[in-house]
Amino acid sequence: MASLFGFFSKDDKEDLDKGLEKTSESIFSKLGKAVAGKSTVDDEVLDELEEILITSDVGVETTVKIIERIEARVAKDKYFGTDELDTILREEIVGLLEENDSQKFHLGTDLPDTGGLPYVLMIVGVNGVGKTTTIGKLAYRFKKAGKKVVLGAADTFRAAAVDQLIQWANRVDVPIVSRGMNVAPGAVAFDAVKYGIENKADIVIIDTAGRLHTKVNLMKELTGIKKAIQKHVPEAPHEIMLVLDGSTGQNAFIQAEEFTKATDVNSLAITKLDGTAKGGVVIGVSDQFSIPVKYIGVGEGIDHLKVFNGKEFVDSLFKKRK
Repeated sequence: MASLFGFFSKDDKEDLDKGLEKTSESIFSKLGKAVAGKSTVDDEVLDELEEILITSDVGVETTVKIIERIEARVAKDKYFGTDELDTILREEIVGLLEENDSQKFHLGTDLPDTGGLPYVLMIVGVNGVGKTTTIGKLAYRFKKAGKKVVLGAADTFRAAAVDQLIQWANRVDVPIVSRGMNVAPGAVAFDAVKYGIENKADIVIIDTAGRLHTKVNLMKELTGIKKAIQKHVPEAPHEIMLVLDGSTGQNAFIQAEEFTKATDVNSLAITKLDGTAKGGVVIGVSDQFSIPVKYIGVGEGIDHLKVFNGKEFVDSLFKKRK
């Protein structure tokens, strides 16, 4: 798994540490109280740890899995002190994240061979999660890496969504295919991929409608977009990324459940982690849905969308703060 780690710059790590500060401080404060006066990890400490993980929005099922792994370590080693709990907790969570790593996809701005056709990335998620902003920041990342990027404004039900994506395209200086509001989303996606092929783009990023995930026509709409794309590139979309707002905690699990039913989501971007103590949701969603987290948002800056690195994430999450 070595390729997952070691590509974080010093600035990336500082941004990650700062972005996860609220979650980290919350966990350490609670963990300190749980082990106060204790020398060994007993049932009481594990019960406290279970509560800490659940209140950090790791989720009940994933928390139980982590606790069971730690209990197995205790049984095997017969004894370990509370001072070792931090290290063991880190190791078990990293192990969980590695089981759903992103090596099956490109990391960062590396793109797989698509036979001379653009890599098509379709973005899904409800309104308000930072979906359009994530697309803009992704466009910035790929353009900075020398890739030719095309955006497709297929969220045609909200004027604000189209306008916001046009603003991002102008800011990053990449072409955008837009047909305004009330146009069939599939028609925009069709035109965007066609434009990408004609202009030898490396990647086409397509926005989709962010209406409430409970709408029954969501599946039909996303299926229509996929079929339109496949008229140009039969294997596309190569990736369907679900954007979730990390600050919503358990609601992110509900959204993930609905979208994975509606379409073939195969990667995640989790945003707004800098403003919340609910950063544990990254661990829970990745584990429960067996979908790799590829990007996390740790700030408002254009470069604050980071390639997810499980080891570095856990290191920042359990970092001792002054």
